[in-house]
Formats: sequence, structure tokens, C-alpha cells
Amino acid sequence: MNQSQTPLFDAMSAFQKKSPISLHVPGHKNGWVFSKKGQALYNSLLGIDATELSGLDDLHAPEGAILKSEQLLADLYGVKRSYFLVNGSTVGNIAMILATCREGDKVLVQRNCHKSILHGLMLANVQPIFLQPVYYEKWGIAGGVSSKLIEEALSVHPDVKAIIVTYPNYYGLGEEDLTEMVRLAHQKGIPVLVDEAHGAHFQLGSPFPKPAILAGADAVVHSAHKTLPAMTMGSFLHVNTSLVDVDQVAFYLQMLQSSSPSYPIMGSLDLARAYLAAFTSEDKSSLIEKILDFRSELGALDTVRVLEAPLGIAADPLKVVIQSTNGLSGFELQQLCEAEGIFTELADRDNLLLILPLLKMDAEFPFHEIVQTIKSATEGRIGFKEENLGESLPERRSMTGLEMPYSVMKHSKSKPVALHKAVGEVSAEMVIPYPPGIPLIMSGEMITPEHISILRSLLELGSRFHGGSSLSNGELIVYESGQTG
Repeated sequence: MNQSQTPLFDAMSAFQKKSPISLHVPGHKNGWVFSKKGQALYNSLLGIDATELSGLDDLHAPEGAILKSEQLLADLYGVKRSYFLVNGSTVGNIAMILATCREGDKVLVQRNCHKSILHGLMLANVQPIFLQPVYYEKWGIAGGVSSKLIEEALSVHPDVKAIIVTYPNYYGLGEEDLTEMVRLAHQKGIPVLVDEAHGAHFQLGSPFPKPAILAGADAVVHSAHKTLPAMTMGSFLHVNTSLVDVDQVAFYLQMLQSSSPSYPIMGSLDLARAYLAAFTSEDKSSLIEKILDFRSELGALDTVRVLEAPLGIAADPLKVVIQSTNGLSGFELQQLCEAEGIFTELADRDNLLLILPLLKMDAEFPFHEIVQTIKSATEGRIGFKEENLGESLPERRSMTGLEMPYSVMKHSKSKPVALHKAVGEVSAEMVIPYPPGIPLIMSGEMITPEHISILRSLLELGSRFHGGSSLSNGELIVYESGQTG
């Protein structure tokens, strides 16, 4: 297929050029009615912020421009079916779980998954078996699940119906044996669902990690907006197997996504796909050279170190992780950079993550200025961070389940308790340091002393949380005793 085509964007452009008079939703009427305060920023978008009009197709029953754009997307990634998502990778993760799993199914799940995976498990009312990922001491973070653990888990739980993994992790590190994991699953007719939110660009090939689709994954979700030039919430879902029912995927997508999808987001997805398709080997070589120069210049600073990928693990070149050499936490590094106008993707206790742009060879980016700004921001700054406590992964057992099933949680009462009294109780909420959105404590999980220790450390460092509604009062929400089952 001709990947230079942009059917949906072209349809939107043609629509805007007609200067149409709007007697339909949305209420801003192609920009005629809008706050004067916001007109300067919004006017260029309002003319294409349309609805399902003639020529613009319908995301939930595509027959024209959207269908052609999704077919081009499927062709680029080499899959059976691809879908545009306007509610982020969250809706893709939930839809692929609901389309694949049935109530009560036993499912293997990488423990350090995004919260949207857990929400999908809850909605499907399955029985999750959480798998402990490998741990990288130097980085202080968790990676992926080994194929050896997958093999062991399939032996212990032969009735597993699906495997759900995250690849790569938020920091751009991918498992070295994803292909083997898929092979083990497919031997037993088990689908592998992959949250590859941060790997939409892996299609470009080495030195980027191997894409999950090429490893044989059955369903893959991409956050196009994370590394491709697409608008926030713009994502992709791909299905490439008979082990996942595409009709069920489409059903759940129309159930979960807005019935008034954003055309600016969808148009940006069409353009982002064409941008990726037009990325040449010369573009890639130029980009990698720029990144290597940036890493080298950044690594020459006395105040920070640039982390290298663990041995045998592929790392995304667009992700650059730095640590302070002067005892500053990642949070402190982030604050110093933001004070100088440099806004990074995320900080944790030890690391600061920078996500670089997918630049073509004729594009510029202020790499040198960034290094100089980080240098001036960190010079003379001394911190007193304690030894690395590691990422929020309290369980060291290779396989763990929930103390209380989702079906029981729905009907159970909860109460707040002080942190020091929470050990041994069953959590009634997810506590999620954000970013990266990976749960520290899961609903239905028994709270351990290590949970509380890590939680206190994160609170002291100023981490933000999703969930943990009573943390500001020094409390966690737990289920009342006698309700586990």
C-alpha cells in the first residue's frame, strides 16, 4: 500500500476548506462560538474538530477514510487488523483483555504492569497470577518477565487462558526473550497480549528493540502519542492472530470509547503513521548519531551519570536515564531542571527519564542547550539520598495471587487504618506512584512491611500517587476483617 497516503487527514482538510456552516455538534460551531480568551490557541483546531459528517466516516463503523487509514496502519505493522484509539492505550489494554478473557479465567500477568491492565482484569473478573519481573540493581528498577518464569508458571498453572506482559518497561528496557515467551504460550494455544505503549516506533528495526508483533504477540497496544508525532490520547491496537477475536475487540472498543471521537486526535494518528512509514534508513542513522552525541556530552558532566542498558537487554535509544553523582534524588534532579525550563518525562527515587524526539535528518533539536542547562542546574548541588531501595516491587516471590478475588471485593466493606496498623490487612485500593503508573499495592493484596517501608520513602521524597485517597492523613483503605474468600 502507498504509505504516503493520509486518507483521514485529507478528508478533514477538504471538509475545512469548504468553510462549512455548522448546524450540528460540537457547540463551538467550527470555532464561531468560543471563549475569546482561548481563540488564539484553539482556532486552528476548531475547524477540524468535527463529528461523523458525510465524508468523515465513523470510527465505530468505518467504511471510508477511517477504514482506509486503519488499513494502511495494519499494512505498515504487518498485522491482520489495526484500530485507532482516542482514549489512549488504556482503552486498548482493557478492550484486548475483555475480548480475550472470560470470567474466572486464570491469567498470567507481569506484576509491574500499568494500572489499566489491572482495571481490565477487574472488569473481566478473572483470576490473576502476578509474575515477578527481573530486577536491575544499578538502575533500581524492574524489567520484564523471563521466559523461564513463564515456563514455570505454565507448568504450575496449566489452565491459564492468557498471558499479559509489558514491553518495554517505562524506561525503554525490553526483555531479551519475548519470542521464546510467545513460543511457549502458543505451544499451548494461549494468546500473548502485550502492552507495548512505549514501542510504537520499534517498527524501524535495530538498534531499537525487537517489536512485539515481530516476536509473535497476538494483540499489541501502542501509545502512538508517546514516541510518534501524534496528539495526546492517540493510540493504536493491533490484532494478528485467530487466538483473539477481532469482532469482540471491535465490540468492546465501541463500548468503551467515546461515541464522539476526536477528529483532531484521529487525524494526527493518520499523519503519525505516514511519518513513521516515511522514516528512512538515513533518517535513522542521523537520529542515532545525534543521540549518541547527546549521551556522550551529557555523560561528560561531573554532576550526572548516563545509565547503560544491562547486559543482553535491548534499550530504546529514545530513552535516556540519568542519575545524580552528588546524592540528589531523581525528584530533586527533576525540580532543578524544571526551574530552568527543562521538563522531563518522569522522576523516581534514583532516576530522571528523558524521552527524545523521533527526529528526521533535516530536523533540529536543542541537544547542546539541554546539556548546558542541566549542567548549570546541577552544579554545586549536593543531596543526601540514602542507598538505593529499588523500585516499588515489594514481593520477591516469583508468583503471587490476590488474597481476595475481584468478585468478593465488589461487595466488601472497607475502612481507613493508620499506616503502621495496615500490615497484614487486605488493601481495598490500588496505591500507584505516578508516573510511571505501576501499582505499589494492589486491591485485594495483603499489605506487607515492605509495602509500608517503600510507601513511607516515596512519601518523604514527594512522589505523587493515584489512589491512596487517605495517604495525606497517614492512612490506607483496607477491607474489614473476615471478608476474604
